[in-house]
This record gives sequence, C-alpha cells and structure tokens, in this order.
Amino acid sequence: MDGLMVNTEELYTTVGETILERRGHQFTAELKNEMMGLPGDVAWQVMIDAHRLTDSPAELDAECEVIFADLLPSRLQAMPGLMDLLAFLEEHDIPRCVATSSSHRFAERVLGQIQVLQRVAFVVTAEDVPRGKPHPDIYLEAARRMEVASNEMLVLEDSHHGTRAGIAANACTIAVPGEHSRNHDFSGVHAVADSLADDLIR
Repeated sequence: MDGLMVNTEELYTTVGETILERRGHQFTAELKNEMMGLPGDVAWQVMIDAHRLTDSPAELDAECEVIFADLLPSRLQAMPGLMDLLAFLEEHDIPRCVATSSSHRFAERVLGQIQVLQRVAFVVTAEDVPRGKPHPDIYLEAARRMEVASNEMLVLEDSHHGTRAGIAANACTIAVPGEHSRNHDFSGVHAVADSLADDLIR
C-alpha cells in the first residue's frame, strides 16, 4: 500500500526526518531502505538500533501518528494509475485486496481518504499474521481469505521486503518501484513495471 497505492513513502521521509532531527540525527536514504516494507515495530527497531535511540518502537510509532495527522489531510495522494487499475479490475470482476505492513487503523484511514477502501474486499495487515514481510504470511493469509491458491494470485509490490514476501508465498509477483525504491533488489520477480499504469499488469 505505502508507496504503491498512495504516496505515504514520500510522507514517511518527512516523518523520519522530523523524528531524527529532534534527536540530533539525519534520516538517510540507506536507513529508509532498510526500514521500507517492514512491519512498524520492526522498522522502528531498525531506526533505534541505527542511532542507539532510547525510545521504544511504541513511542516512535505514537510520535509518527501525530506527525502524520498533520500531513495526511493536505499531502496524501493516490499513486499514478491506481484508479484506472481499480476500474479495470472491477470491469473484469477480478477480486482484489490490500496486504500491508501498516496497521489496520492507518490503512483504513488512508484508503478511506482516497475513497479506495470500499473498492477492495478486505485489508490484511501485519497485525493479522505471526510474521510480517519479508515472510510470506501476509500473502498466504490474503490467499486464504480470497479462497484461491497463492500461486493463482498477482502481487504488486514497490519494495524489496514486499517482493520477497510475494515470491516466498509463490505468488506471481510484479515489482512497481517508485522513486524511493528504484535501487532495490527485485531479483526473482515475474516482471518490473514502470507504474500502476503499465500495460504488463493488465
């Protein structure tokens, strides 16, 4: 979802910069890449370990929510091609869901704001499975709820950790990197798309 369907990866950069600037550190591209696609508590622990912060993952997550609350109303946008892709899937009666490392609360808020929540069957988050991405659990759970075999499912992902999860679930996995993830290792994916508007997704 983040960076694939909505521009929240861009907003996460602002959040990461703000949090670390308050503590006298810089939020580097390398650190962001390490955190990208991981469940929230795991991602925050990466930041904590990188800068030896005294905060807990829960404390950083709470601070993040406050910063995001200011950013979302004016800066949240759907990624290019998303609405046309959803219309195509609806026209061809292809089931769809969202599998994200974000929390239910955050995912539903974001998807609701861009009026997409009602256009997917359900949302699976890291809160619903024992292990987050890059483990396959979230996509195996999505396939179970969809009542399809995981190898019959198409997974679209913008990050290394996300594509690892899709591949591990034996799903047809297409990488759709953004500016934030062009340099990620997408080896093993079925294909790499330029954007959600790329014809190879259809």
